[in-house]
Amino acid sequence: MSIIETIQSPEDVKRLPAGRLPKLAEELRQIIIQTCAVNGGHLAPSLGVVELTIALHRVFTTPTDKIIWDVGHQVYAHKLLTGRRDSFASIRTLNGISGFPKRHESPHDLFDVGHSSTSISAATGFTVARDLARRRAKVLAVIGDGSMTGGIAYEAINHAGQLNKDMIIVLNDNEMSIAENVGALSSFLSRTASSEFVHRFKKSTETFLKRLEVGKGVLHLAKKMEESFKGCFTPGMLFEAFGFEYIGPIDGHDLPVLIETFENVKKFDNPLLIHILTTKGKGYTPAEKNPALFHGVGPFDVESGKVTKVKGRVATYTAVFGDALCKLAAEDDRITAITAAMPDGTGLARFAKEYPERFFDVGIAEQHGVTFAAGLAVGGYRPVCAIYSSFLQRGYDQICHDVCLQNLPVTFAIDRAGVVGNDGPTHHGAFDLSYLRHLPNLTLMVPKDENELQFMLATAVNLGSPAAVRYPRGSGYGVPLDQTLTLLPIGRSELLRKGNAAAVIALGTMVHAALRAADLLDAEGTRLTVVNARFVKPLDETMLLALATEFEILITIEENALQGGFGTAVLELLEQHDLSGTRVLRLGYPDSYIPQGEQHELRTMLGLDGAGIAESIRTYLHAGKAATISE
Repeated sequence: MSIIETIQSPEDVKRLPAGRLPKLAEELRQIIIQTCAVNGGHLAPSLGVVELTIALHRVFTTPTDKIIWDVGHQVYAHKLLTGRRDSFASIRTLNGISGFPKRHESPHDLFDVGHSSTSISAATGFTVARDLARRRAKVLAVIGDGSMTGGIAYEAINHAGQLNKDMIIVLNDNEMSIAENVGALSSFLSRTASSEFVHRFKKSTETFLKRLEVGKGVLHLAKKMEESFKGCFTPGMLFEAFGFEYIGPIDGHDLPVLIETFENVKKFDNPLLIHILTTKGKGYTPAEKNPALFHGVGPFDVESGKVTKVKGRVATYTAVFGDALCKLAAEDDRITAITAAMPDGTGLARFAKEYPERFFDVGIAEQHGVTFAAGLAVGGYRPVCAIYSSFLQRGYDQICHDVCLQNLPVTFAIDRAGVVGNDGPTHHGAFDLSYLRHLPNLTLMVPKDENELQFMLATAVNLGSPAAVRYPRGSGYGVPLDQTLTLLPIGRSELLRKGNAAAVIALGTMVHAALRAADLLDAEGTRLTVVNARFVKPLDETMLLALATEFEILITIEENALQGGFGTAVLELLEQHDLSGTRVLRLGYPDSYIPQGEQHELRTMLGLDGAGIAESIRTYLHAGKAATISE
């Protein structure tokens, strides 16, 4: 029997003889690799923390002790050790276990998470709750994989240090996030000890500390010390300035040292930061050599490490966006590109190579990235912020206050809009239409295909005011790509099909689904008018009012929450023009978080594929029931 088969809970890890722990680590890695090869997943991050996870569960007792995982994509070994070995093969699939911590799955998952840099804030809350309730427990935040570039992490450290409570931060330093880490803090935490490094480290540390009010005092003190410079300027200086005792760096793959360290710090009752050095992708050579590729990878061949690709696959929306932006940048040197630690994921790798002086990776700092873009815009440039839909939520205040209020020409390229698949509710782009369309001065566009995406991007960067283009994850439809990027007339929709039963106004990916539904209903004698809306703001009022006059029934379809989305905007327009007699069927996402699953599975489940849309329209027309303006 394998060792992992004897592990049903963390208590079994505590009982295991110390000499068998390395074998347990090996078995965990093999299960993670084999499962990710089939399902895809966050392979490299989870492989890097196998020994760390074993050590944490060996020493601490969850759920009494609280282990809060940052981002949560490093929890595969944690899940295997906390009673989910038998269900692990279902990870990231429809109705399977999540690839992130989920409180409903296990009492050992203390906090739902999927976005970065939140663990220290949550752990501070857990710590205060523990003390208010006069309970005894250890609280640990496990953070790393680039999450320390997020500003909220330092807001939390500042508060936690001020509280001076019994709390542990475990900094998993693997020198990587999704792409190579950027910024002064990445250099600050580097573990290279060469003399050349010390020289560069001094310069970056001095620059960073000078920016901080607390850093000025720290820098002054360090310069006065008579130790060698290498001894003075250690990573611990920053964290000790925030009130945390620094321990490390420690080899994150040395189980005896990890266990001994955690056993020792259990006796302390002051704020601690333990600096752990790990290798992302540890134990699987292809992942160690290419941790960015295997950070979040699709199915792959274990033997060769080659990612499985569908033959003849057409270009993705992301790739088309990246190529179109390069084309526009060649003609307009005002265009700059900004990403938040996702140059490859957002399609900007080519732009970064061709226009390095106009490319900026700000790290996991969406708020800063948006206001940075606003500053560039005031300076005469046309910045394009390429950020995933669910991550852009973190920059909402800056979009409102720093971009739209000042009516600045910043373009938001919103990737991964709609359902994204197996990462689940923390990553679905379900709300961007709702949280953007009410902002004054913003033009909001959604393309029906990859060719129209090119046109909308060109329209946005030439608009001279705030604009956003949202598009889905995955491949386009294989339509021909025009070489001339035509500017679209603002607020103008596109009539695609003429019928007499009802008018369907569809948005983005739902246009093709609506056409498929129209084909199915046409075979039954029900002929629909189908319109590609293109613009959420401004609406094509002329087209919509004409349709409301011609048809008793309008049907809106969108991949967004129905609350406050495109369909709501149409209802508001009809109410404004006193067309309350028009019946409206709105199709979109329900008022609930959407689970994980393949995109096609989720659209079918939500009734947003061709057959599902046809059935909703068929039922609606036959039943004669609808939401009215007053409802």
